[in-house]
Amino acid sequence: MDIIIYSMLVMGITIMVTNIWRYTVFLRSMRDVLSAGNGQIRFWKYLALALLVFFLGGYIFVTFKFEPNPLIAGILFGGSVYVAIMLTIMFKLISRTKERSIDIAETLISVIDARDTNLNGHSRHVQQLTMLLYEYLPNAQKRLVNPVSLEYAALMHDVGKLGVPESILLKPAKLTDDEWAVMKQHPQNGVKLLRQLKSFENITPWILYHHERIDGKGYYGIAEDRIPFASKIIAIADTYSAITMQRSYKPAKTHEQAISIIKEVAGTQLDAELVEIFCSIPKEKVIACYPEIITLEA
Repeated sequence: MDIIIYSMLVMGITIMVTNIWRYTVFLRSMRDVLSAGNGQIRFWKYLALALLVFFLGGYIFVTFKFEPNPLIAGILFGGSVYVAIMLTIMFKLISRTKERSIDIAETLISVIDARDTNLNGHSRHVQQLTMLLYEYLPNAQKRLVNPVSLEYAALMHDVGKLGVPESILLKPAKLTDDEWAVMKQHPQNGVKLLRQLKSFENITPWILYHHERIDGKGYYGIAEDRIPFASKIIAIADTYSAITMQRSYKPAKTHEQAISIIKEVAGTQLDAELVEIFCSIPKEKVIACYPEIITLEA
């Protein structure tokens, strides 16, 4: 009987240690635009972690300081299994909610882009290229950005063009200096639009600076290490998309032509290390990122 009792207790302790590890990993994944939460929510999340650690201490204390009976062993083992089940349900629900949220955001952005033949599909294209590039980053660089936050920043990088007049967006010729000055305001316009979403505060600099250049000749004149790492990723995806998608003022170029152009501006316009990684991605995977185009009926 003692073997059964202590086996249940040891399994309970093992499961609780696993629960704490899973919950800690979960907390790290909750640092994105959808689940970061405010200070009060963060308090409850970390209180839950503290309680899990406290319960583990109780399991260990009962196991080594008392002579537990089958009832206590069964309650403690069942409690650890119950916590494991509830954590699994919570993780799956949150994961599903995030997937549905990005699906809704993608649809809304696609509809917004569809009003402009020069943008139709572009935001989705940049989003998918960005996440493809993220997939190929070394682990050390992946840890620099949260993938969910990066995906939202890439998807919404041009949302500020809602504030640009259609006469400028749809102009089939080169923009005048005044028109170009209006166009260059779209990153700032995007930040203003997203300001109402408090959880997006961490990614607004990524959107604001996605047109910056490594040599400091971008929209706001910041260079190299001052440019957010996420902005550098989005800039490469944005450049590739702009080159390979049809525009009213220029024909689309091939994948090979786009790669050649991107390599030429590595180290001046785009981050050279990230360009090297992007250019190493198999062609078929890059081509597969091309989005479906939405057509709005008149």
